[in-house]
Amino acid sequence: MRRSVCHSFAGAVGAGAVLLLTVSAGAQILFEADWGTGSIYEFTTNGVRSTFASGLQEPSALAFNSAGDLFEADVDSGNINEFTTNGARSTFASGLSYPMGLAFNSAGDLFVGDVDSGNIYEYTTNGVRSTFASGFEWPWGLAFNSAGDLFAADEMSGKIYEFTTNGVRSTFASGLGGPHGLAFDSAGNLFVADYSDNIYEFTFSGMMSTFASGSSHPMGLAFDSAGDLFMSDTSGYIWEFPPNGGVSMFASGLSIPQGLAFEEAIPEPSTWTLVGLGLSALLVFRRRSVGSVSGE
Repeated sequence: MRRSVCHSFAGAVGAGAVLLLTVSAGAQILFEADWGTGSIYEFTTNGVRSTFASGLQEPSALAFNSAGDLFEADVDSGNINEFTTNGARSTFASGLSYPMGLAFNSAGDLFVGDVDSGNIYEYTTNGVRSTFASGFEWPWGLAFNSAGDLFAADEMSGKIYEFTTNGVRSTFASGLGGPHGLAFDSAGNLFVADYSDNIYEFTFSGMMSTFASGSSHPMGLAFDSAGDLFMSDTSGYIWEFPPNGGVSMFASGLSIPQGLAFEEAIPEPSTWTLVGLGLSALLVFRRRSVGSVSGE
């Protein structure tokens, strides 16, 4: 599990003195659910891999809530596992048939695409479950746009459905070869990992284009804060697509990579400036470290 660390500073500052802190942007950490090894891996920005958790039963989807806790859909066990920021693991929900998609709305409710039941379930922050939508053939990837509308990929039907904030359902796209992961860029365009070995891009109005092709069954999608798109495919790779075009291999040697999720960037202090003399002050800056240990 992840360990968190504290950075502290104590110094002499006078009454009315000013402490100036220059903050630099923290690095985002990419998390990947690896179905084949039963592990969740984390990657630094330069692709260094470590094991965040192991001993899982076919992990598929990942999602962070606003508090920074990581949620994992565990297919074989039918559980949703939660990992807190201090590394503690617990079962958030159980009794699902084949959970494959996760997404949080702005209120902090968790939405789960459950394949075998054909339902999308909604969980409140305290774990109370209700059926949000039903009648899917195989609900997979889930994603919310900036307006709060939920988009759901139905793998077997080849469709993507849109649900407005008041629950009205419509077909956003159809005729796909098997949509899996979904992700929105900062401009509101929807990206779809499709089993046809393509990544499709949809504008807000629903116009479709092929963003990338030739991968081996793309599964998970996630954007980092710089606008780079990351994609996992079942050949064991994670690919990176910068916003100005091109593609590079971010990671290789994985088993069956599935869902991807970025941890929110935590600012890190870079410069401390003291003005004044006198009273002592203690300032504590807490952030996550990029180190991890596996297991429970």
